[in-house]
Amino acid sequence: MRLTVLGATGGIGRHLVAHALADGHEVTALVRDPARLPVRDERLTVQRGDALDAASVGSVLTGSEAVLSAVGQAGRHDPLRPASSSAAATVAAMRAAGVRRYLAVSAAPLQRAGAGVSALNRLVLNPLLWKVLREVYEDLERMEAVLRESGLDWTSVRPPRLTDAAGTGRYRTAVESGPPSNTVARADVARAMLDMVTRTETFGKAVAVSA
Repeated sequence: MRLTVLGATGGIGRHLVAHALADGHEVTALVRDPARLPVRDERLTVQRGDALDAASVGSVLTGSEAVLSAVGQAGRHDPLRPASSSAAATVAAMRAAGVRRYLAVSAAPLQRAGAGVSALNRLVLNPLLWKVLREVYEDLERMEAVLRESGLDWTSVRPPRLTDAAGTGRYRTAVESGPPSNTVARADVARAMLDMVTRTETFGKAVAVSA
């Protein structure tokens, strides 16, 4: 497949690029600073641009079959609201280009109650995380609202606490539910996202991914 990766220089984004190339896909990575993605492969195109700008995103969508976004916050008080701003720009660009499949990284604490949310998470961990990271999660909520209203074949990927452990290639998913566990390696989130590109049961859903 021809895939477009946004946020390719981040922790999950780098693994998205690596896994996609290993799987034999053709990848275009849109990055602010190409020097931060020192990967060379005949099936990889690295283009300088801004994932928060629709024209910039549109410039890398020719021939693309899916967009995978790992765009995240630069910090807790990032005024750019990168997750939702990038989602709005990407949806506009995808509509113009006729590309339908869109996967974006969100976060498990957006599922604050309901299926798969333990009493410990509902009463203790999630409220604590929301108190500390409210601006991040509110931006992700806005992002998910953009996805729901997009009319595209979207999936919001919701990992719990991320680690830099070596990926195992094994992970668990839960559709419209809390995660089966409270941690996951960034490499395994990337693996799950690539596996979900063609999984139609994840279209229009929030999917928790965990170890």
